[in-house]
Amino acid sequence: MKKYLLPHEGTYYKANLHCHSNVSDARFTPSELKEVYMSMGYSIIAFTDHDILIPHPELTDENFLALNGYEIEVEEEGFEDRTQQKDCHLCLIALEPDNLKQVCWHREKYLFCNAVNYKDQVQFDESEPDYVRHYTPECINDIIRRAREGGFFVTYNHPEWSGEGYEQYMKYDGMNAMEIFNTSSVYGGYEDYCPHVYDAMLRGGKRIYCIAADDNHNSIRRGTRDSGGGWIMIKADRLEYRTITKALEEGNFYASTGPEIHDLWIENGELHVTTSDAEQIRFNYGTRRVKRFWAENGESINHASMELDSHGIYVRVTVEDHRGRCANSNAYFLDTLMSM
Repeated sequence: MKKYLLPHEGTYYKANLHCHSNVSDARFTPSELKEVYMSMGYSIIAFTDHDILIPHPELTDENFLALNGYEIEVEEEGFEDRTQQKDCHLCLIALEPDNLKQVCWHREKYLFCNAVNYKDQVQFDESEPDYVRHYTPECINDIIRRAREGGFFVTYNHPEWSGEGYEQYMKYDGMNAMEIFNTSSVYGGYEDYCPHVYDAMLRGGKRIYCIAADDNHNSIRRGTRDSGGGWIMIKADRLEYRTITKALEEGNFYASTGPEIHDLWIENGELHVTTSDAEQIRFNYGTRRVKRFWAENGESINHASMELDSHGIYVRVTVEDHRGRCANSNAYFLDTLMSM
């Protein structure tokens, strides 16, 4: 009997979950971003401007969905040289379309660039005191907790750009997902295609998803070069706000910079995947070795299967095409899969 890990029924919708507009520090308006991304086959953008949640429901139509969100930064203090400074950036995406109340709000601090002009539009709990950020695991975990309790999907962003290592990010608890790829950071010279970070988190006990996202700012220098580099493909019945965010919560998506994962299922104790044309398909079990299936003689492979390894911790699939671009599935933990 087949057990699909990615839903077999439904439609794949292409989404960017980390996007900046001229509401904060980027170049394009939200409507211009809709046009740019729809021209590249996207159906979804989460507008995550820095420190400020401004909804754009006027952009949503039968072919496009605008998700509400914002990015919050917690920065290490006392460094004149920012290359030595550590940062923790989180995107908070509202799970409900009418959830517009910003958590961890400060009435005077943290807004910069154009965000200051939207300050009066922010909704927040006026009975709460101003939230002061400190670069400590306790503060960052408190932000994550408040965000989750406040109805947000939380992603941990660009760990290499942030300068954070294992000793920092392993102290953070409760995020839904981490960025395995960040277009803007990679384009800027950072090693933010970081499956090694995802594996370290998984082996350390964090059961989280992975996403690829652009973090686009579309400056005059960059234009659209930091758009369309990384995305997730969300499998859902329809392009409707809560249907899409429920698919996020359930992990019904994969991350990609190019290749496609068509189906992923378990049958008779084996894991199967079908894909677009690939040079190799890898199964990672959270142990020292990775099982690789290679195309031969310059051709392509589109399917691979392997018996589930009871000695592993989890399994996740990487699909690499002939240009070196990768698609990454979420991790599925063996203690759950072996009972299916």
